[in-house]
Amino acid sequence: MNACHAGLPKSRLAVKRCVLKKIAIYGGTFDPVHHAHLILAREAIETLDLQKVILVPAAISPLKKAAPVASSEVRLAMLRAAIKDEPEFEVDECELRRAAPSYTIDTVEEIRRRERDAAIYCLIGEDNVEQLPHWHRFAELEKIVRFIVLDRSGKQPTHSYQLIHRRIDISATEIRRRVAQNESIQYLVPDSVEEIIQCEKLYREQSK
Repeated sequence: MNACHAGLPKSRLAVKRCVLKKIAIYGGTFDPVHHAHLILAREAIETLDLQKVILVPAAISPLKKAAPVASSEVRLAMLRAAIKDEPEFEVDECELRRAAPSYTIDTVEEIRRRERDAAIYCLIGEDNVEQLPHWHRFAELEKIVRFIVLDRSGKQPTHSYQLIHRRIDISATEIRRRVAQNESIQYLVPDSVEEIIQCEKLYREQSK
């Protein structure tokens, strides 16, 4: 027996070996990724004691009528730029590689195959809670992940899911509107993301 385990009861050693690492999947269009996304992801890491958060850009969400404004490649580049030098953040492009639409259950199953020793959390926005029962294979999904609701509104919740709350008045819609109207987005997105938006001439037309 390892010297550091000498004297420990077998039951305690078994518990030590069975402790799972904790990771979270955070999906979205990220059109563009902004500081509210990153602040809430960091809050999740600290609140839930996560080892990492995997950000998963969606191709086309089956429950959203409009496609993302920026291309998949550019949204992926913005995400990677936003989390550069952040070891607890990771980007997974699995949904961009698969044929649309993007189903969370497929993403979870793919990540589970390579993260066999992990408990998986699924971070969702407050605005997605009402749609959860309509998610593809939701009954199966609910058994293999723990849903955590990221709330930026401060409103009284109408559900029983665990909340991570930070009052942050930043949205991708507002950022796109500001760019279209030639208003500053400084402090709303990381500098590296703003640089990509400018270089790629994104969001110059008002999205509907």
